[in-house]
Amino acid sequence: MSNIPEDLHYTRDHEWARVDADGNVIIGITDYAQSSLGEIVYVELPEVGDSVTREEAFGVVESTKSVSDLLAPITGNVTETNGIPVENPEVCNEDPYEDGWMLKIEPIDPSELDQLMGADEYEEYVSGLSS
Repeated sequence: MSNIPEDLHYTRDHEWARVDADGNVIIGITDYAQSSLGEIVYVELPEVGDSVTREEAFGVVESTKSVSDLLAPITGNVTETNGIPVENPEVCNEDPYEDGWMLKIEPIDPSELDQLMGADEYEEYVSGLSS
């Protein structure tokens, strides 16, 4: 089974969200996503100051298998982007939850997180998908 940390919120599109100490939300792709994508070779992220909208594309991840949009788990304004996956996309395969995070946003409506799945629900969702 994929690595599914308990402290994160998950989308059906395999992005994760973690609330930091300042109330900002860090976003990345799940272990399941990186495994399904295969070797990630390119990551495109928005600029600091851009806004992202829940369930809309905020960036692109390209692998040896496909090109996929990254969809925002919640609406907010980008306060920081992680240059590591842009410069070294393979970090998304190696460490999707720590070094491979994508961006940090200031949420417009933090209650949108309540509409995401917890770890148990996401694990059940993923186990129901055919590989």
